Amino acid sequence: MTLKIWLGNKLVDQAEAKISVFDHGLLYGDGVFEGIRVYNKKIFELDAHIKRLYESAKVIRLEIPMSREKIIDATKKTTEANGIIDGYIRLVVTRGIGTLGLNPFTCEEPIIFIIADNVQLYPEELYENGMKIISATTVRNHPLSIPPQVKSMNYLNNILAKIEALDSNVPEAIMYNHEGYVAEATGDNVFIVKDSVVYTPPVEAGALEGITRAVVMRIARQENIKVVEKNLTRFDLYVCDELFLTGTAAEVIGVVEIDGRVIGEGKPGQCTLLLRKKFFKYAHGK
Repeated sequence: MTLKIWLGNKLVDQAEAKISVFDHGLLYGDGVFEGIRVYNKKIFELDAHIKRLYESAKVIRLEIPMSREKIIDATKKTTEANGIIDGYIRLVVTRGIGTLGLNPFTCEEPIIFIIADNVQLYPEELYENGMKIISATTVRNHPLSIPPQVKSMNYLNNILAKIEALDSNVPEAIMYNHEGYVAEATGDNVFIVKDSVVYTPPVEAGALEGITRAVVMRIARQENIKVVEKNLTRFDLYVCDELFLTGTAAEVIGVVEIDGRVIGEGKPGQCTLLLRKKFFKYAHGK
């Protein structure tokens, strides 16, 4: 099946969806994006994603050449055109075509493109049995270099940590900030459970303010589970009762080992399983 891609202000065939080699998104990773899930033909937390997209763009002084309403409409049209029932949307805004220099103001107009396709999930056995992860030596970008709330196209920091994980034959790695506190995983937010309390790093530690993260925190509180945002150390991860990750593709997935240390009983814990179940019901509208 040939995908329909939203490019600029219309849908085009996949083969026609082309970006200039002079686009600063390609040359410098200059742009912002959102990864969004679709469940039962419904776009998940679309308003929250669009809000974050515009906030990210504002921080990097990128003027999105479409209103929020029109981008929402374009996202829905792209999803419908590709017959997506359960899938994934990549909404991207690049700086646009410019010169071979860093100056972003040489770019005439930002480029918008939207892809709606199937999503690559972790294997089901990882959700049932939990995953093994490592601590990355790659340090998370300093919060003053680029705010962690900005979902930028430049993911090299995360990619370097991902390479470390893959070299160790595990799917994920925990990234720590310049002070040694937990920031996030390469593509997911981090949570631990200790003495029936759920803890997650604050945004200022270098964590992306994840949409799934926010939903899971809200669900936990609805279940009368105490949720605390605080700085976490490697020690905290080693001695916690449960460890789980959240993200657009990952949803809620348990971790059973980090750096060779077994977490809890070596299987996804009760809190992790409860939050995964409740998240699934919420996402699918059940």
